[in-house]
Amino acid sequence: MAMAPKTIDLALQGGGAHGALTWGVLDRLLEEPGLHIEAVSGTSAGAMNAVVMADGLQAGGPAAAREALARFWRGVSDAALASPIQRDLWSRLTGRWSLDTSPAYLFFDHLTRVFSPYELNPLNLNPLRDLVAEMVDFGRVNACSALRLFVTATNVRTGRPRVFRQGELTVDTVMASAALPFMFQAVEIGSEAYWDGGYMGNPALFPLVDECQGRDLVLVQINPFYRPELPRTGREIVNRLNEITFNASLVKELRAIQLLRELIDARGLAHEGFRQMRLHRIHGDEDLLALEASSKLNAEWAYLTHLRDLGRQRTDHWLRRHRADLGERSTFELGWLLEDSLRPPQPEPLPPRAAPARRRAAAKTRPVRRRPKG
Repeated sequence: MAMAPKTIDLALQGGGAHGALTWGVLDRLLEEPGLHIEAVSGTSAGAMNAVVMADGLQAGGPAAAREALARFWRGVSDAALASPIQRDLWSRLTGRWSLDTSPAYLFFDHLTRVFSPYELNPLNLNPLRDLVAEMVDFGRVNACSALRLFVTATNVRTGRPRVFRQGELTVDTVMASAALPFMFQAVEIGSEAYWDGGYMGNPALFPLVDECQGRDLVLVQINPFYRPELPRTGREIVNRLNEITFNASLVKELRAIQLLRELIDARGLAHEGFRQMRLHRIHGDEDLLALEASSKLNAEWAYLTHLRDLGRQRTDHWLRRHRADLGERSTFELGWLLEDSLRPPQPEPLPPRAAPARRRAAAKTRPVRRRPKG
């Protein structure tokens, strides 16, 4: 029996090589019959996945989009073969994808903490930019009628998000969305300079809410909200701070959506034309939590295809559980975002010496209870 057609909007996070998990998510969604992707908002690696998919869709539909994504990530892996930053022998023998014990990675990591990209790379060489320029036809991306695209970067001077839309998407806008300030020079577009969009929108949700017709928003998340272990080493602390920073703007937007939803419910505004967003989430938390931050720079083909397969498995599981919920209800509940702010304020504990005086003052103002007559 044919399934009813469904329309979704996608929000794609950035995360370096972990974006290969998003590749797997898109690969599975593109082969799902009766599923229409109306719009995509992407940041950093999410933006790259988005423009590559749009290029393929415009060139030849879903099958061509899947081929374009596979070709792009293969190109990423091939370009990394010449990099000195590779796993060491022990990591390969033990099956760890981490670069934490790679001498070249440790040396590069130290340099980025001492010197800026303007000092380390004055010629601003970026093989990834060359790859994107070679593999993506931005004429097709801007003309793509199959979906709408939104790419977010952070304005260095104002600190505000800048959302680029079709008609203005170029290799520079995509690289601006991925310009980590300790690794790459700011990307100058017009009179402004931009850094990685993850600081102000990872990814930006408001274009999907304000400018699109679909009400089912699917977040593809590769930066976990929650990490159970307390970070103790310097590298673990930096990694957790980055996760919190790159999720901060997303949490604020999700919180705003939840507050609007509760306002609609409390005041009965649905009949006045307000439409609620239905939120969904595909993530790789359990698998990605076990990976070190340095693995975001590992572009080995075996690793990228491993992440792709995880993304496909996660999406296949999500579709089996929640495809029928699309158009009906949210499957990603946001009540937890308001728990702290809605908890009744607790009285401050009284200092030991102040307690008797406070009790006497309270006794003077306490209302006198009178026994009922009769």
